[in-house]
Amino acid sequence: MLEKQRQQLILDILAEQRFASVRSLSSDLGASEATIRRDITKMAARGLLNKIRGGAEVSADSAVQARRRRVKGSVFLASKEKNVTNKRLIAERAVELCDEGEAIIINGGSSTFMMGEFLADRQLSVLTNSFVLAQYLSENSLNQVTVPGGEIYRKQGIILSAYENDTIQNYHGSKMFMGTPGISGQGVTESDPLLIRAEQKLKKQADTLIVLADSEKLGKNSNFILCPLSEVDVLITDSNADTEVIHRFEAQGVEVIRVAAVAEEVEASA
Repeated sequence: MLEKQRQQLILDILAEQRFASVRSLSSDLGASEATIRRDITKMAARGLLNKIRGGAEVSADSAVQARRRRVKGSVFLASKEKNVTNKRLIAERAVELCDEGEAIIINGGSSTFMMGEFLADRQLSVLTNSFVLAQYLSENSLNQVTVPGGEIYRKQGIILSAYENDTIQNYHGSKMFMGTPGISGQGVTESDPLLIRAEQKLKKQADTLIVLADSEKLGKNSNFILCPLSEVDVLITDSNADTEVIHRFEAQGVEVIRVAAVAEEVEASA
């Protein structure tokens, strides 16, 4: 992650919660505490925030004073650096399920963002609330790209709307591709009610739900349930997935596709 990107995300986090510790920023942004401290020192010198013991807080003169709706969820730029190779293989397999000229829906997330590389030489109609994916496809492909109206949340790399009437209800996709922080017997989960609301709106416009989740996310729950497992048509994961968990998913009617996991990535995450 570039220094400028990291510092903008620090401001976004402070806009949401007014204060953040060095430790929490280090964890959220995937940077060392020493790097975060240097960022805070530089930003404090520019008047962008106040440096306080153990962290930073919003500056009284800063442009980020206004408190905004906080959306819980991992930082996109940090998440996309985790399990990169396996996520990429999962994304490649997902795009193989798409037919030329098809209309599809893709939610925001690090796994679904990686579909962009494999969609680059395709021509589909894509509705996505991922502004980073939309930008990538608009610059690198001939796909027709549609985004819903709303506010950009840089931290998660997504667009969210507080209104019911937007582009989404006018779009129909044969397939929706969705990433998730966790999928278990309880269903597909998400970290925030606002994300649940946005993704349920997208899901209603698709015929088939396809979930992209690397093996680390299987059997895990997040704070909120997006939909029960019975509403998932296909799960794409990697070959490190627990066999018993896979059998439980299949018993509930989910088609499970496993891509071959990369050995060196398994060792690195052990």
